[in-house]
Amino acid sequence: MESKIIAGADEAGRGCIIGPLVVAAVSATPEQEMELKKFGVRDSKELPHPKREELAKMIEDTAKDVIVFKVGPCKIDTFMKQGVNLNRIESMKFADAIKMLGPKVAYIDAPDTNLTRFNALMKKLVGDGIEIVAKHKADRDHPIVSAASIVAKVEREKDIAILKEKYGDFGTGYTSDEKTMEWLRKWIRKNKDFPEHLVRKSWSTHDVLKGEKEQKSLGEWFKRAIGK
Repeated sequence: MESKIIAGADEAGRGCIIGPLVVAAVSATPEQEMELKKFGVRDSKELPHPKREELAKMIEDTAKDVIVFKVGPCKIDTFMKQGVNLNRIESMKFADAIKMLGPKVAYIDAPDTNLTRFNALMKKLVGDGIEIVAKHKADRDHPIVSAASIVAKVEREKDIAILKEKYGDFGTGYTSDEKTMEWLRKWIRKNKDFPEHLVRKSWSTHDVLKGEKEQKSLGEWFKRAIGK
């Protein structure tokens, strides 16, 4: 039975500027994966929030093991300063989770556009004994990856809800969300900088917003200096 264990890994929050990157991995027997499929497990992006929460509980109860890693904004910024990009960060966390689960085969939703490169990196990080299958849209094609996708999304949503209780409603935390961008602009107008545990300062958006603040401050100083 143990030799038939499979695993799936996926993430949530990769491209956001607010909040953590969450990596989840789920292991199961083929029979357990079929149960997950019967429950309606599929790509988390296709499911409404209440359904994701419901399925996350079912996954916890049905799967063999579930592992979640969270990489906060400050840690991501530290990695970036060291020259470790987001693909590499994800790869390291995927590998750590997969090695802990010890499946026969691990399916991964690949973040890298170059599948050959990503598969080679994952095999190097995981080592011998575990077959790695990294694919694009793996969360759509493999229920075990869909399960990991759901867990990662739900865990990130929990963290975002906690942050919103403290900082107010900043939207999704993605720069494509105008609500998020407006919140960021309002915050930086009133404060020297963003909290390290909240915003990824290695994102170019952070530098743009800081630059806008500094330019505005310089303009206001100049107006006062010339008496206008």
